[in-house]
Amino acid sequence: MNDNTIYIASVVATYWFVSISMVYLNKVLMSNEAVSIPAPLFVTWYQCIVTALICYAAGKCGERSHRAPSAYSAVALQEGESASPVKPSFFAQFPKAEYVISVATRIFPLSIVFVGMITFNNLCLKWVEVSFYNVARSLTIVFNVFFSRTLLGIPTSYRTLLCLGVVILGFFLGWKGENNFSLKGTIAGLCSSLFVSLNSIYTKKVLPAVDDNHWRLTFYNNVNACILFIPLVAYFEGSIVLGALNQQLKTATFWSAMTVAGFFGFSIGIVTVLQIKATSPLSHNISGTAKAAVQSMMAFYIWGNEATLFGVIGIFTVLGGSLLYTFVKMNENNRQNMIPGPASTSNQTDESNKVLTSSKV
Repeated sequence: MNDNTIYIASVVATYWFVSISMVYLNKVLMSNEAVSIPAPLFVTWYQCIVTALICYAAGKCGERSHRAPSAYSAVALQEGESASPVKPSFFAQFPKAEYVISVATRIFPLSIVFVGMITFNNLCLKWVEVSFYNVARSLTIVFNVFFSRTLLGIPTSYRTLLCLGVVILGFFLGWKGENNFSLKGTIAGLCSSLFVSLNSIYTKKVLPAVDDNHWRLTFYNNVNACILFIPLVAYFEGSIVLGALNQQLKTATFWSAMTVAGFFGFSIGIVTVLQIKATSPLSHNISGTAKAAVQSMMAFYIWGNEATLFGVIGIFTVLGGSLLYTFVKMNENNRQNMIPGPASTSNQTDESNKVLTSSKV
């Protein structure tokens, strides 16, 4: 086994660990009142604060890495050989975190969508079983195709419609097989899917405002979200938070779990981009589908969710339809990119920008 294979395997394993851990930890924070408090907006608000602070700290480290001389020297091994390229610091990818009001105002419409996306995602996780979580949020690609058609005028092939039919069938099979079915949790999952789709559309519109830098957009989005959450937390959960001041809010366990969850929310963006760069956008989607299957199957054991025939079939039908959709879209994009012209772009860059702006989901 060569070094490249070991590196790819370690990146994929890290992606799986961070992604599954983030979902499971958020489930604890959203539903276990012995550890956390029944205030999902407050929990989400704190995670946005953690992400914004990490972006700020990473930006400071990035500044230092650009100013400091490289720790790696470019030395030629033998006469006549070219010197090895200087290896950049990990933090060199992070820009200086500055909050400029004029830029933040342009980002604000996206931030409203972002708040809706992460709020409904966490509400869905709070109200549904972990094993049903992926099914409840499975209609994102349906909304993607719908908005692409209605808002962007992108035509839809019959192969894409077939994939959507498979996903919708899996959604209803999973619904039928869910013993502890939660209507409000499922509606929250549908709303989360809707906002995820809108998030990707608005992201493309506002990225030029931050020089197409996804880390700068992450910082602005989370700072704006911190501001937007304050009146929501005060109105809907103020009494709950005040009532927990002398209970959970005084425990190190609560704040440790909250901080780690916020760190995972930031880290998922990094490991997702690393996986795409180490493999490909297609391999990333395949890995994500396999991870979702393992995550759902593990939930039956870890969380004690009862497995039913329709429930399990629904999970794999949804994931199978999503994977089929990935192959179809990749083939369609490859055919479009074969047409010469300035419109051809890098799939890897687009995929990286998309996943970073929705990393908490």
